[in-house]
Amino acid sequence: MLLERGGEMRTEYDFSKAQKNPYARKLKRQVTLWMDEGTVSYFKSLAQEIGVPYQTLINLYLRDCATSHKKLSLQWNHA
Repeated sequence: MLLERGGEMRTEYDFSKAQKNPYARKLKRQVTLWMDEGTVSYFKSLAQEIGVPYQTLINLYLRDCATSHKKLSLQWNHA
């Protein structure tokens, strides 16, 4: 609990002159992804086991892939 200098919390705070963090938008970017139900279920289950939101877990996994330059090996079979 945050306390004021007098040792007590105020009942109200005035945020009318507050400024938004100018760097907040640069930290994360909202995107829309279409994922199959099995993938979503897997990450939701795993996230519940370790106690983090599943979107955070997916972000951490993708960040790990990006920082370690992992590449998926795909091979398309032509008909």
